[in-house]
Amino acid sequence: MLNNPIGRLRLIGLLEGSSFLILLLIAMPLKYAADLPVAVKYVGGAHGALFLLYLLALAHVAAATDWGFKKIAGAFIASVIPLGTFVMDKYWKADEQALLAAPHPG
Repeated sequence: MLNNPIGRLRLIGLLEGSSFLILLLIAMPLKYAADLPVAVKYVGGAHGALFLLYLLALAHVAAATDWGFKKIAGAFIASVIPLGTFVMDKYWKADEQALLAAPHPG
């Protein structure tokens, strides 16, 4: 999974999506219902870092593959919708398998 750009995007997408759900479903309720803003501070920071890694991984996929504008834009939109990266993962898995099956020059 980590040996190609799409595989790295998939892994980072799953981590970023998980951190987004933890932020929305655990940290934010703790902040507002239990008056524990520290949860958002740490989970939010981790989510922000993962989001930046996701954007870097997406830029690498854009440069290294033949993904068009629609696919890149869809991947970006998936990152800001809860569960978006999880839904897209099955499509990215198919793209990764096609990339791995393609003949390599050399």
